[in-house]
Amino acid sequence: MYLISQVSRITGLTKKALRYYDEQGILRPSLRDEENQYRLYDEKDLEKAKLINLLRELDFSISEIKDTLEVADNAEDLSYVLKEKIEFIKEHISKEKALIKQINSYLEPCVNETGKPEYEITIEEFAPQLVASLRVKDAYQNVGIHVSKVFKAVKGEACDNWLSCYFDEEYVEVADMEICVPVRKTVIASDIVCKTLPAVKAVCTTHIGSYETIHNAYQALFSYVNEKGLNLIRPSREVYIKGPGMIFKGNPDKYRTKVILPFTSSPRSGNGE
Repeated sequence: MYLISQVSRITGLTKKALRYYDEQGILRPSLRDEENQYRLYDEKDLEKAKLINLLRELDFSISEIKDTLEVADNAEDLSYVLKEKIEFIKEHISKEKALIKQINSYLEPCVNETGKPEYEITIEEFAPQLVASLRVKDAYQNVGIHVSKVFKAVKGEACDNWLSCYFDEEYVEVADMEICVPVRKTVIASDIVCKTLPAVKAVCTTHIGSYETIHNAYQALFSYVNEKGLNLIRPSREVYIKGPGMIFKGNPDKYRTKVILPFTSSPRSGNGE
């Protein structure tokens, strides 16, 4: 049996840490001297203490260490845990890189004196268009799933850039949207509806860059709409001129998205709330 001071010397864990692990139920000594309450550790405890020290060096949290000790009974089990840890780290790195990219988007020099990208605003008229569509209520980040479904249904009949119609006036986490793929002729498929998008007159601009910064395009459009007193009608449209493929995402900085806000010549109604 080993005293706590001896285990500390062997493993590199401080006595304070060993006492803490005892209190947390992570590493409890096999015996405790009834007379003086000394902690006594056997060989199995010592090996567990060495493993705890290793996991600490690998930046495992207390909860992760506790969980590892519960599920890893041997070297094979431990290898699975370490592989999972690698995946967690990779995911964390990916999120941190995305955050860095988002922060850098605010530091890019290609902005005007107001600190916002320049957008050309145009008024355009769009003719009726035959599309294969799928209307869903889902999170924006899941659009790709539904796009794949529509393209799979239309096969080789697609004839132009796909687009989304958004029916919500404001931003919502679960959006009411319609995925539309322009087609040469009517397509018959389960859950897919062929329809003609109506002709509309709209205020438009093209956003170049990732979807995370497309709000800048909307701000430019809304500023124009408010200045001109236009009466917007739903749904709005986004046409994806260049974006991610079905497998590869490509370069988000090169994505091109046309934002289309239809309007009528009628005076604006309501209080805008």
